Amino acid sequence: MYWIPILAIGSYLLLKNTNEKKPRKKTYNMANCNKLFKDYNGNLTIKSAKKDRLKESKRVLRDRIRKYFKDNHPEYVPEFYIQGSYKMKTTIVTKDDDCDLDDGVYFKREVGVTGTTLQKWVKDAVIDATSADPQHRKRCVRVIYAADYHIDFPVYYFQEDWEHPRLAVKDEELQESDPKEVIDWFASAKDGNGQLVRVVKFLKGWGDFKRNKMPSGLAMCILAEKNIKYNDRDDISIKETLEAIKTTLNDSFECIVPGTPYDDLFSEYDDSRKNNFLSNLDDFIEDATKAVEDEPNQLKSSKLWRKHFGDKFPLGADEDVDAKEKALLAQSASILSGTAHTKRDGSISDSGSVKNKPHTNYGGK
Repeated sequence: MYWIPILAIGSYLLLKNTNEKKPRKKTYNMANCNKLFKDYNGNLTIKSAKKDRLKESKRVLRDRIRKYFKDNHPEYVPEFYIQGSYKMKTTIVTKDDDCDLDDGVYFKREVGVTGTTLQKWVKDAVIDATSADPQHRKRCVRVIYAADYHIDFPVYYFQEDWEHPRLAVKDEELQESDPKEVIDWFASAKDGNGQLVRVVKFLKGWGDFKRNKMPSGLAMCILAEKNIKYNDRDDISIKETLEAIKTTLNDSFECIVPGTPYDDLFSEYDDSRKNNFLSNLDDFIEDATKAVEDEPNQLKSSKLWRKHFGDKFPLGADEDVDAKEKALLAQSASILSGTAHTKRDGSISDSGSVKNKPHTNYGGK
């Protein structure tokens, strides 16, 4: 009768192999700041009233652009496609309380006037839309709503026989560019729990707080997707993602856009800009490691995070929240097991004046 031990060994090997396929996560026992990161995400997110104003401004500006071209250049019919962070839901409100929306203007026709002229026409269409003059920037026309938000209008030709649109660039030739490919890439990369979106916003919040030519929002998005380390806790995820970003950039300092023209966003960084970013990254990793691995007090941990996120990141409680949670769980187990006692001051412990009856009400009637 050898089948019992053989079966047991087989079951053990099966269980062992199954367990080995699961990623082993490092255990952290210091201050849990996951709730603070959820609150920080809320502080970065556009509030509904501002979002409604932004959407209404987009509608009004689109109507102005349509009317301008209908009245002045009827052979050019604009179509629109929202792109960038707004489409990917990674837009943040900056420390100046500003945010943006990118609304591509497409002309699906053969090339006529230069891209620069096409940009100038879009600028003419939105003059006097706000109290600030629109800006004719290199790759877009910007309409500014002072102390609130701005809307960028990149302008494209898209001939029927082209595979990809071509972007108008001020005083330069048209450049092949397809922002929809980036949107599709990010949509396919997102996880069901929204952690990638949050981590992108955290990195953008860091860049906004530090500024001084930190990487663009798109660069932060690409770095996050390429290096994200998923975890049940956002504080652990961002700490491990930062470490992965550093390893990746040490191997090769580049940031390739996952869409036409697949350019490197870091290709024009001089040594000063590169070193500033890497220095900030090292400092952030050092403090994130302290916050996650060494600091049991949530308030002190939150102050470490604030050094890199600013005061949009909330302050924590002046206590060891993990120890408090463990104590509450132990007390709960004591009550459920029937070993709990109530002291004269009303507190619960394993010994005291009055022994509690076992708790049997689990929510049923």
